[in-house]
Amino acid sequence: MEGTIRKRSVVVAGHRTSVSLEAEFWSELKAIAAERKQSINELVETVDRGRAGNLSSALRLFVLAELRRRAEAATQPAQTSTVQESASEPASGEKVAD
Repeated sequence: MEGTIRKRSVVVAGHRTSVSLEAEFWSELKAIAAERKQSINELVETVDRGRAGNLSSALRLFVLAELRRRAEAATQPAQTSTVQESASEPASGEKVAD
């Protein structure tokens, strides 16, 4: 992980502004925007509307939240199948019909 800061210009609410983020965050923002079929500017505007602090911090927190959401979603099916498998096994002391 490089951690190199990249400054990019974006348009937020019709105004051009610059945002400084690590290259890795820009990469994830591009991927999220592509997944949502949005431009980077559209995604940044969405984050900007809901932010409380500065824009760079809000974008980092947005990326973190999105990655956490994806990780949680990826583990959901695994947890469900484990529950289904254990539900089909007899509890200790239960008799199994032959």
